[in-house]
Amino acid sequence: MRLVTSDVPAMAVSGLSRFYGKRAAVKGLDLRVQPGDLYGFLGPNGAGKTTAIRAILGLIAKSEGTVEIFGDRHPVRQRHEVGAMVETPTFNDWLSARNNLRIAAAYADRGTEAEIDEVLGRVGLAERAKERVGGYSLGMRQRLGIARALLGKPKLLVLDEPTNGLDPRGMVEIRELLKELVRRDGLTVFVSSHLLSEVEQMCNRVGILDRGELKAEGTMAELIQKLGGSVEVEVGLAVADRPAALGVFERLGGVQVTGEGEAGRMVISLRGVEPSEVNRALVQAGVGVSALIPKVGTLEELFLSVTSSEPGVA
Repeated sequence: MRLVTSDVPAMAVSGLSRFYGKRAAVKGLDLRVQPGDLYGFLGPNGAGKTTAIRAILGLIAKSEGTVEIFGDRHPVRQRHEVGAMVETPTFNDWLSARNNLRIAAAYADRGTEAEIDEVLGRVGLAERAKERVGGYSLGMRQRLGIARALLGKPKLLVLDEPTNGLDPRGMVEIRELLKELVRRDGLTVFVSSHLLSEVEQMCNRVGILDRGELKAEGTMAELIQKLGGSVEVEVGLAVADRPAALGVFERLGGVQVTGEGEAGRMVISLRGVEPSEVNRALVQAGVGVSALIPKVGTLEELFLSVTSSEPGVA
């Protein structure tokens, strides 16, 4: 897999709209996904996520707007950089996983025999590759769908609800796989979901879609601060390091000590400062950090504050 180092956005969507008659399923969508992101495209059922993804991938026509993939607007060239799984993946159930991938590789003209073995190994299906897909569990089928999306060594992976319908163990397996594809293989991953907990646990950036419109986009800290809130973080420090840490917090600004957490950790509140900035400043000052734990659970409040209680239309 290729490591992405370009400063050009992996995906830049500008003014994307998709109309069905007079009804707009997606309205003026602007997105920026940076290389190396594990980006969560979040929204309630019916928000328009799948419609937006289909339009981004060129599976349906855009009514308005542009899509750039690593700076390129040409739809054919874009396909060489993108692997995708949209909705529940379908296969020839009477064929093996390997033969399903052989057909997909031949149809798309991407993916050698060596690559097929490689992607089956990456998704943990190498030992089950000769089995008929009809006997696969839902989690295994999702893994095979991701393997198919990885054929051709794409730089950007677009996945629509990859954990939908999975049991808790299957959700954890897919989540860890996606994090590893970003961390180890240098891919950029754009994943849609309506599951807040999944997005919290695996994504570094989030876009929230509601009724076809993007309501918020950024890191969790950025989004919470845009809404006038602050981010709480528990910091594990040795007692001797606490005075030095207080000096670091004062120099950073936007950091307030608010109490004591579990196992003697210090609780700080951040406004306009990312947790990563705090960690970097402490380390540079020679302060030993044993834990730095952003207190999640705010995504639900954020989600409810920017989305409608009315049923979706797309």
